[in-house]
Amino acid sequence: MATPRFPDDQVLPTGGRIVLIVLDGLGGLPDPESGKTELEAAVTPNLDALAARASLGVHTPVAPGITPGSGPAHLSIFGYDPSTHVVGRGALSALGVGMELEPGDVAARLNLATFDADGNVVDRRAGRPSDDEARRVVATLRGELRPPEGIEIDLEVEKEHRVVLRLRGRGLEAAVTDTDPLVEGAPDLECTAIEPGSGKTAEVVGDFLVQAREILADEPVMNGFLARGFASWSDIPGYRDRFGLRASAIARYPMYRGVAKLVGMEVPDVPANSAATIDVLEGCFDAFDFHFLHFKDPDTRGHDGDFAGKVRAIEEVDALIPRVTALEPEVLVVTGDHSTPTRMREHSWHPVPTLIASELARPTADRFGESACRGGDLGFLRGTDLIGHALAHAGRLVKFGA
Repeated sequence: MATPRFPDDQVLPTGGRIVLIVLDGLGGLPDPESGKTELEAAVTPNLDALAARASLGVHTPVAPGITPGSGPAHLSIFGYDPSTHVVGRGALSALGVGMELEPGDVAARLNLATFDADGNVVDRRAGRPSDDEARRVVATLRGELRPPEGIEIDLEVEKEHRVVLRLRGRGLEAAVTDTDPLVEGAPDLECTAIEPGSGKTAEVVGDFLVQAREILADEPVMNGFLARGFASWSDIPGYRDRFGLRASAIARYPMYRGVAKLVGMEVPDVPANSAATIDVLEGCFDAFDFHFLHFKDPDTRGHDGDFAGKVRAIEEVDALIPRVTALEPEVLVVTGDHSTPTRMREHSWHPVPTLIASELARPTADRFGESACRGGDLGFLRGTDLIGHALAHAGRLVKFGA
């Protein structure tokens, strides 16, 4: 007898509607003076009201002690084991900006960066340029770039300093190293092959990065690239097949739209801002069984080391919660994809606060924060377990066994 797959083999074709709200980088660390995390310091009356009628817990996106990237973290909370479905961020970003990927293509995520005369990285994000400024620089590069014979190079601006690179040609594989040193004041790293079949890719990337520095030499800020997240196309079973859900993804940033497309979610219009995210939800609420809403700003402020800014970003999402609850979804899940403590300025391995509000929840606290969630009904769980809990609360899982 085959081993059952949970929750896949227990899914019912009908049930309640689910909304998943992800505050990117939600988890944090206590401020040394107040002893409160960014979430605990925020004034969040609406999230607290949800917590008072929700099951609470904390989830680990990948594995204990493992710091996740955004792609694996989202795959996890969507219900896909990121250690089995290994998808590089480059492929997710390429899908998110509308690039077509074919077998053999290699995609990577580029950061526009600032280099000094000695070749050291001065700013890994080139001052976070506007999308229009980034498009101007990329257009210049497209016009002067000389790809190697037999290789197509395509570039698309993702958001601010983020650019997507797609390589197409024979003999390319994605097992190459990143060039981002992850610190400033040091030179970029060499792109090298991890496996023998990726040697050609490493050469093409190295040549591209050299050309980019030459072409952009007169740019005062955006004068080069750092490359990371190399990936090839991977086919993954979708939400309709696995969970019987017509799913939508409402996200502003292309990478998150990309990972949603990868698992078969439909992507409606791109919202202009956080409030417009709820406008889109209201417009398509009845057309889907599952809605994923993504809010990026808490993570951005975490990377900036801006404690007060992350607090404000969380409060801005809190103010939108009444518009979501007014739609009366049977299940409302609020969590983050990972923690981005402002004290660290990077993603971290710390478990992420989580609530699942429904009529079937077992509340334990009236506050949404790390401390309250650690003592909640859900306990400590894996990110991949969230979808099972959500489906159960929505009445979408059949009993296992007699």
